[in-house]
Amino acid sequence: MKTDPISDKCFYIIGWVLTVLAAAVLIAVRLGVFDRFGGLPPCIIHSRTGLYCPGCGGTRAVNALLHGHILTSLYYHPLVVYTAVVGGWFMISQTIQRVSRGKLRIGMHYRDIYLWLALAIVVVNCLVKNLVLLVGGVKLMA
Repeated sequence: MKTDPISDKCFYIIGWVLTVLAAAVLIAVRLGVFDRFGGLPPCIIHSRTGLYCPGCGGTRAVNALLHGHILTSLYYHPLVVYTAVVGGWFMISQTIQRVSRGKLRIGMHYRDIYLWLALAIVVVNCLVKNLVLLVGGVKLMA
């Protein structure tokens, strides 16, 4: 399959923008900026239906991953670890290839399959958590 260098460049730029934004949010969290607002509001879907939405656990997963708790992050929402690994490798490999001016051609390229895998992770995660809740009566996230 032929790769599209324009897509790779766009995703690379987006990756750096998101990295800078994530760093700014992390600094704001460390400085306690969000504490003034009482934290994040509860999930509307979960509070109204009692069921987990497709994104439930994402914030906890990011927090766990930032504290180095990879397995806990996987438990809360596996998409976060998947995104960190795939996105991280994309950014590192693209940076190495760009810094070496193409001499080290190890840059990961965008493929639609990465998005399909992410969608599958979200759907399976949501289904499993809700099945455990509905069938087993076990709340996986208190």
